[in-house]
Amino acid sequence: MATNPLEKQSDDGKLLTSAVARIADFWGLTNPRLGAILGVSESTASRLRSGKAELDPASKSFEAAQFLLRLFRSLDALLGSDDMSARAWLSTTNLDLEARPLDLVESFKGLMTVCDYVDAHRARV
Repeated sequence: MATNPLEKQSDDGKLLTSAVARIADFWGLTNPRLGAILGVSESTASRLRSGKAELDPASKSFEAAQFLLRLFRSLDALLGSDDMSARAWLSTTNLDLEARPLDLVESFKGLMTVCDYVDAHRARV
């Protein structure tokens, strides 16, 4: 029996935008850094954080936001919901990754690499 693929809900953009804004607040991300992570301008990042704009489910920035949410959830599970530890981990040079994770996530490839790295360590727990 064939099934239809799930369609994106009209409020997906609003929900993910809200989640990304909260992640940015938890991790202390500036608008320029959030914009770099999502691949949008600093002013767009500011509008996303303030709720004046939302991510388009068909955009690349929506996909980047999904990876950012995945990273947040993985770190949250791995570090026991300790936001200070997550901030410290993100801003400290990682010997395996050969850079600070916070610097790596500013590119889409780096964001996926950091997500995969955290997920691999989480799977060992």
